[in-house]
Amino acid sequence: MNSTRKLAQSLGLGYVIVVVIGNIIGSGVYKKIAPMAAELHSSGWVLIAWIVGGLITLFGALSNAEVAGMLADTGGDFVYYKKIYNRFFAFIYGWSLFAVIQTAAISSLAYVFAQSFNNILDLPVIFGSLSQFSIAGVFFPFEGFTVKLTAIILILLLTLVNIKGIKTGAGVSKLILILVFSGLFLIIAFGLGSTHSHPFQSFNFTSDSQAPVTISTFFTAMLASFWAYQGWASVGFIGGEVREAKHNIPKGIVAGVFMVIAIYLLVNVTYLSLLSIPQLEQIYQSGNQIAAIEAVRSFWGDNGALFISFLILVTTLGCTNATILASARPYYAMAHENLFFKSAGALNKANTPANSLFYQGIWASVLVLSGSFDQLTDMIIFAVFIFYGATSLAVFILRRRMPDAPRPYKVWGYPIVPAIFILFCIVLVFNTIFTRPREAIIGLTLIFSGVPVYWFLNRKKSDPKE
Repeated sequence: MNSTRKLAQSLGLGYVIVVVIGNIIGSGVYKKIAPMAAELHSSGWVLIAWIVGGLITLFGALSNAEVAGMLADTGGDFVYYKKIYNRFFAFIYGWSLFAVIQTAAISSLAYVFAQSFNNILDLPVIFGSLSQFSIAGVFFPFEGFTVKLTAIILILLLTLVNIKGIKTGAGVSKLILILVFSGLFLIIAFGLGSTHSHPFQSFNFTSDSQAPVTISTFFTAMLASFWAYQGWASVGFIGGEVREAKHNIPKGIVAGVFMVIAIYLLVNVTYLSLLSIPQLEQIYQSGNQIAAIEAVRSFWGDNGALFISFLILVTTLGCTNATILASARPYYAMAHENLFFKSAGALNKANTPANSLFYQGIWASVLVLSGSFDQLTDMIIFAVFIFYGATSLAVFILRRRMPDAPRPYKVWGYPIVPAIFILFCIVLVFNTIFTRPREAIIGLTLIFSGVPVYWFLNRKKSDPKE
């Protein structure tokens, strides 16, 4: 390992778009429509939630793109916050990525991969007698241990792949993304064209439920959609490895998010045309069914269920790989600021932050043992939107502080677009505290666990604002 090596700028715009989309399209496109239906009880409102979630994500992406265009470098928002706010806030963000946001994303994606792998091969039960063992009655590390062990093995294997170099990791993501797009377009074409499809059913706003759609339930439902859209900002982490980063990263973010929104709307219209809201609610309540599998089963039978299981397997494999690839870079940047383990700042012969990838893989494996898929994803969305709001606020700060600085990209709709996104982040965070208190408390605990770590790392020097 060598701490004097520099990251190679080897990725162009095409790879940037691949990393953006690869970090977004994962398990959410297959699973999250069911919990959304359980909250909103209406196909029309579910689609509205997907559309609003996509627009809000786009507003955040547009705001992030302006900041990235000015400050792009390895570490993404960690670097931005250090220059805009101070070392402490930048550290808390980087620590949050490591403690919960990115590592839990890797864990939950690998978890869904393992679920699909188990559905196909029916793996033997491991430590079944310990399934009820708990830590404080909240965490059940041995519950479904076969699936969790498979997820851990996947995380460690993909970590080894990405240690071999960023082009290797990005190349794997590109190949997988081609397979995923092909599979999703097959589902859309054959699903909407089947005799079982009722397209107008997708736009029905009536409901058999007595529970009205409120602002709170709508925001809670959007936690699910935001998980499906989550990951677009991760491309900023690899800014130091992108050619002409200040031009290609903003373009890649905007292009990638637009493509994902279009695909998600088509896929979810297909699901809603094949499955009724009561069916989706039943799928959610079962706890072990996936909406996409049941939708494809409706027109292709058991062979269709096998096809979609393989597609979920490939998709979550690709998204896990893309997330592992991008997420280790902030810890590398933090190590060079003496804000993380010093060894995380070293590069191997492939100019890859191997130690940073290794630490990330170990903690992500621990998080696999901590909870269920939905618990992990709600925790991630709560935490990440705190920082998404901070990045959008930076647009206003930089416009005031550096009005004449070159801006390769300026956010469309300024100041309305970033202002709407900031307001939305505030409402979503407070709504989650009230509707998902356990996930919010765990998320906040992991975020603020970084305070004593920061004090320890800076105990012999002052904490200057930069």
